[in-house]
Amino acid sequence: SFEDHFRDYRFLSNIMYDAPTKSFCYTRLTALELKFTLYKKLKQFEEVKTQKMVPHRDWYNVRKVDGHLHLSSMANQKHLLRFIKTKLKQCPDEVVIVRDGKQLTLSEVFKSLNMTPYDLSVDTLDVHVDKSQTMHRFDKFNLKYSPFGQSRLREIFLKTDNLIEGKYFAEMNKEIFKDLEDSRYQHAEPRVSIYGKQKDEWYSLAKWICKFKMFSDNIRWLIQIPRLYNIHKEFKSITNFEQMLKNIFDPLFEATRSPEKYPELSTFLGIIVGFDSVDDESKPEPRFHLDLPSPDEWTNDENPPYAYYSYYFYANLKVLNAYRKSKGMNTFAIRPHAGEAGSASHLVSAYLLSDEINHGIELRKAPVLQYLYYLSQIGLAMSPLSNNSLFLSYEKNPFPQFFQRGLNVTLSTDDPLMFHFTREPLMEEYSIAAQVYHLSNVDLCEIARNSVIQSGFEDVFKKYWLGTTRLFGRNDIRQSNVPNLRLKYRFETLFDE
Repeated sequence: SFEDHFRDYRFLSNIMYDAPTKSFCYTRLTALELKFTLYKKLKQFEEVKTQKMVPHRDWYNVRKVDGHLHLSSMANQKHLLRFIKTKLKQCPDEVVIVRDGKQLTLSEVFKSLNMTPYDLSVDTLDVHVDKSQTMHRFDKFNLKYSPFGQSRLREIFLKTDNLIEGKYFAEMNKEIFKDLEDSRYQHAEPRVSIYGKQKDEWYSLAKWICKFKMFSDNIRWLIQIPRLYNIHKEFKSITNFEQMLKNIFDPLFEATRSPEKYPELSTFLGIIVGFDSVDDESKPEPRFHLDLPSPDEWTNDENPPYAYYSYYFYANLKVLNAYRKSKGMNTFAIRPHAGEAGSASHLVSAYLLSDEINHGIELRKAPVLQYLYYLSQIGLAMSPLSNNSLFLSYEKNPFPQFFQRGLNVTLSTDDPLMFHFTREPLMEEYSIAAQVYHLSNVDLCEIARNSVIQSGFEDVFKKYWLGTTRLFGRNDIRQSNVPNLRLKYRFETLFDE
């Protein structure tokens, strides 16, 4: 119940600031870090020797899953630019948008912007972030989603609900899916938004997925729910928070109860593996307390606190999962953004309710929570390149420290459009981390293995890729390229703690 959750939340929040507990947890975390350093000094050559005895397998051909990235920024800047130029060349006379009651072709849109294909460049595209402008400025970061600074181009190329029914967006992302399939060993779990403004969002999105056949063996989907109740309320799309929840979850219950009535949505739900909750965590929010109004009574214009959102998303998903499981259908994990910025209290709520989280860099300031995340082995999909431009410089990122201490961490790209330069952004993320944080091949393979375990890919795939579906299950070094010695150390250390 909400009351039980609040009591647990308050208890954990109090423990988090208890001085003796903080000292104890800090000591244990420091000991874990030193213990790993000693382990590597003593065993690194044995690990390397073991890896070299494995035929065929190396760092490049172990499975890696990009478990945290957003569909609208899945393409890198060069790919997006090339796609726009190609469409201008091949489809200049295609009607793509309506402005002031007038239909405009693609060439007319660019003509109205006083731009020719020759003028287009990565610099004028202006989607890559500049750290000097976006550090602690999430509002400026969001503007980067508009190519050439034009919202109409975002609507044409990066939206599913437009005049061309998201055709360009689908075509561009299918090119990325093909790149992943060609790479064979890279997989991704892109997020696509459901806002909760109206129920037919689900049906429109499912129609887009099925119409353009957005299916791939290398792709599984997550749904991200932006915490924008206050915006929807301001524009009178909804009247209370309960209406937002109903718009998000009612279609899912209906499609689960009668899949034959909603074939497209039922098909889409079969390839969704989890739900994410997103927004700028650094924004101020009301205090979470027991006397907050219920969702049907939350009619004011203020946005609910993070923990309030988290509980009601969790409660609805728990019931939905139980219903789907009873009918032999797939279920959904809870994998929110948490601890990217703002209050560490977000991490309290995430610890109580989530399966995995994205970011989690604020754990560096909360040793008690960090130790609990370690003991529970809650997965953290971290994105140092993203953090470097928004909230925390690369060299200060706690990722290498978390890894040494034994937290269940992996690397992800977040927004390749804004933060990466190459055609393989996930490999770029790994390679930069390897150089800056002095990660060995064994380290990289362990991090890649964690990404597969954290992912929502079906157990049959995980077992084929790793030999197991669990973090400390039977390891097959011929598949994972992680020596048993490393996993034995991780397991025994965790068991001791």
